[in-house]
Amino acid sequence: MDGKNSLQITRSGTGAYDDDGHAKRTGNLQSAVAHIITAVIGSGVLSLAWSTSQLGWIGGPVALLCCAIVTYISSFLLSDCYRTPDPVTGKRNYSYMDAVRVYLGSNTLNSFSCYKRTCVAGFLQFLTLYGTSIAYVLTTATSLSAILRSNCYHKKGHEAPCKYGGNLYMALFGLVQIVMSFIPDLHNMAWVSVVAALMSFTYSFIGLGLGIATVIKNGRIMGSLTGIPTDKIADKFWLVFQALGDIAFAYPYSILLLEIQDTLESPPPENQTMKKASMVAIFITTFFYLCCGCFGYAAFGNDTPGNLLTGFGFFEPFWLIDLANACIILHLVGGYQIYSQPIYSTVDRWASRKFPNSGFVNNFYKVKLPLLPGFQLNLFRFCFRTTYVISTTGLAIFFPYFNQILGVLGAINFWPLAIYFPVEMYFVQNKIAAWSSKWIVLRTFSFACFLVTGMGLVGSLEGIVSAKLK
Repeated sequence: MDGKNSLQITRSGTGAYDDDGHAKRTGNLQSAVAHIITAVIGSGVLSLAWSTSQLGWIGGPVALLCCAIVTYISSFLLSDCYRTPDPVTGKRNYSYMDAVRVYLGSNTLNSFSCYKRTCVAGFLQFLTLYGTSIAYVLTTATSLSAILRSNCYHKKGHEAPCKYGGNLYMALFGLVQIVMSFIPDLHNMAWVSVVAALMSFTYSFIGLGLGIATVIKNGRIMGSLTGIPTDKIADKFWLVFQALGDIAFAYPYSILLLEIQDTLESPPPENQTMKKASMVAIFITTFFYLCCGCFGYAAFGNDTPGNLLTGFGFFEPFWLIDLANACIILHLVGGYQIYSQPIYSTVDRWASRKFPNSGFVNNFYKVKLPLLPGFQLNLFRFCFRTTYVISTTGLAIFFPYFNQILGVLGAINFWPLAIYFPVEMYFVQNKIAAWSSKWIVLRTFSFACFLVTGMGLVGSLEGIVSAKLK
């Protein structure tokens, strides 16, 4: 074992264990769907109307549906990589990096090449997780400011100079996350994901409802088949590239899939449950993406804002805008933990292996505070997780334009993490021969996704440069 058996006994409070000595996993289809939706449906769903407006009534919905199909194929391939070599009875891979190391390293003659692939996969995964955590801090401040601005506009008029800083709200969000980081791991987070998923449904429905109401009020459907026109053809290309990138990067959750799958009980086999959860979650996600994207575009046409709620496409009813932004904030509280827990778990496992006899790393202490239920405190976890939260909050405060950089990171990470590594691991696991029909189809699929990634990266870079020049 890796020095965590004593910790798992404390956590589970039962003598039941899985085949790897881990306390009995209790996750099911519903909890997996909640985890996926919490990870995928972020407040970015409200910006898809802008992406649809750039692509038009044909390109927008087609792009959303194609990206949904790509995401399901990717999750289908990756779900079978949780166990090695058999996807049902093999040894467990607890993380994405573990799977890459086992599948793409075990049969290579070049150990340095194996090490490189594992390190690249791990670096990109943790960079994305860490970057998303920073983005969630920024988005929370944006939503809190939007609530204050909404009330200000309601009282003083829509042209009033209502501006609010976000540093205090980021610091408050950081304090909340320090408390939330006492949750041991993803196995104990099902309730958080359920609440966060319900919040995402709520603000998505509000955005959808406001869009429908605006279409009815206008008496017609806005927009065109080709999207927003531009003066120069080159400008249209840049905007289309950026829109394709935004849609493509709004779907994948490959960096979290195996960590979520590691929470599932067995039987039934984890890969079967995960495939069903992926299908249900992607169906729900696509429904919201299509509805919010299309009705937002139908409501505003060429004037579609970057975000339906925080970009003030809607001003009234102000209390409903406030409610939607409050739901976004509650969703981000859970989403931050979903993206942080894989890093926490990896560091916990590494520290337990590195320092098996350290009380600071491995001992748990029972803590009882007034009016609160007792809980287990581990000093190493408390110190590392608090430092992690402070670092993400600090970077968000001192680097408020990080969301633009995250678009570039998403473009860089999309193809290798969501497409390349899952396809390569599938080849190894199923011993797919080179130039066979299945090999050709998956290689073509991978190359097509690489082209989309390239277009999204170019669009994101051009968007940053244009914003700075303006």
